[in-house]
Amino acid sequence: MLKTLRILGNIEGVSYLLLLFIAMPMKYYFGMPMAVKIVGMAHGFLFVAYCLLLAPCMKKFDWKLSFGIYLFLATLIPFGTFVTDRKLKNLV
Repeated sequence: MLKTLRILGNIEGVSYLLLLFIAMPMKYYFGMPMAVKIVGMAHGFLFVAYCLLLAPCMKKFDWKLSFGIYLFLATLIPFGTFVTDRKLKNLV
């Protein structure tokens, strides 16, 4: 389950970076709003999946609420999930 959370976190992190640094410039500089719609929808799905998987992981591994909040807030920051991946890797 932890491995799945780490993989999903990395994929979600990549989708966030694609949204911010590829799709958004394509929308505003090249007039391609469909890029944001497609990448944004994929990122939203991955974000929700990560959050839904985080809850059972917190229970299974007996993580404190503060650690769960830390993992959640890291998803809101670009490159944040890659930093938390190192912490999760060290837990194994």
